[in-house]
Amino acid sequence: MSLLIMSLLLSAFAYGQSVRSIVNDGNELYEQKKFADAEVNYRKALEKEQGIVQGSFNLGNALYKQEKYAESAKEFEAALLKAKSSETKAYAHYNTGNSQLKENKYQEAVKSYIESLKLNPNDQDAKYNLSYALEKLKQQQKPTDKNKDKNKDQQKNQNDQSQQDQQRQEQQQDQREQRQDQQQKQQGQQQQEQEQQQKQDQQRQAAQQEKQMAKADAERILEVLKNNEKEVQKKLRMRKSVRARTDKDW
Repeated sequence: MSLLIMSLLLSAFAYGQSVRSIVNDGNELYEQKKFADAEVNYRKALEKEQGIVQGSFNLGNALYKQEKYAESAKEFEAALLKAKSSETKAYAHYNTGNSQLKENKYQEAVKSYIESLKLNPNDQDAKYNLSYALEKLKQQQKPTDKNKDKNKDQQKNQNDQSQQDQQRQEQQQDQREQRQDQQQKQQGQQQQEQEQQQKQDQQRQAAQQEKQMAKADAERILEVLKNNEKEVQKKLRMRKSVRARTDKDW
């Protein structure tokens, strides 16, 4: 999965000495494995001239070496759009596939390698990388099927858990309702007992009052009888003290 580097073989007439120097400096830094510094040079060159194929191509290489695979793929695609020769386009597809492979985008990598081989059928590196990408794609699809089964199992477990939670909530609700009913019954029973006790107290008080009234009436009656008896005794005494009259004159 080696990268392909493009040298800047441009004439001063086409792009100017300054742009060519910047790119050449970037290539030297790249060879020294100073990839971040090389990136800076390639970007400077592209700022001066967007149409430089080698600028985009080698910038993609520098980004790839820094493990910035998504950015590198974009630069290789930009170089592909700028390139005119089939060879350069084949190289761009190949390096794009390498970046996609690093990101585990095996389906995209397969397509890139196929496009590269269409333009350069004898590229052994592209053939090898295509085989590798296809194998990784198969391995990726198998776990996907397993993941589907796993997801189904997880979904089933979630559904079972949801059902259990619902049953538990229903049981708790039933228990709450039973407790409420029991509390209401107890309250009703207590209220009934209180009413019955209150009624008994009222009856006892009424009976006590009647008893007191009856006792008071009896005492009054006895008092009246006593008074009557006194009056009768008094009258009897008065009768005894009066002398009886006779017809004889004294």
